[in-house]
Amino acid sequence: MRTVRFYPEAAADFKYAVIAARYEGKWVFCRHKSRQTLELPGGHREPGESPEETARRELREETGAVRFQLVPLGGYSVSENGASETFGALYFAEIEELEALPPFEMAEIRLLAAPPSERSRWTYPDIQPLLLQKAQQAR
Repeated sequence: MRTVRFYPEAAADFKYAVIAARYEGKWVFCRHKSRQTLELPGGHREPGESPEETARRELREETGAVRFQLVPLGGYSVSENGASETFGALYFAEIEELEALPPFEMAEIRLLAAPPSERSRWTYPDIQPLLLQKAQQAR
């Protein structure tokens, strides 16, 4: 069983940034080229990046967002069966302008009025719905 915890700030040793993003009043979800499920934009930290730099880069790479407002929402951790925690940074973004999706790992973005209700439609059903819920509460 996975456990998700939230913190006021991202940990110094964070590994991921995840962005709950909206565009024209809809939630932005990504579909990876190798999967049929949906996920929030986000990804791994590159060496030397701050949480905000990671979030900005991942949002551009995974959605094509070129103009957006980014708001830090804090940190989170995920542990499985009480094992050590993996830390991430959580952000909210209001996207103002999208360009073509860059030719990286995402096949498409989908704009949805509401998040997927079925667990089977999420890539990370034990984690990302909780991150989105936290972002919705913070807005």
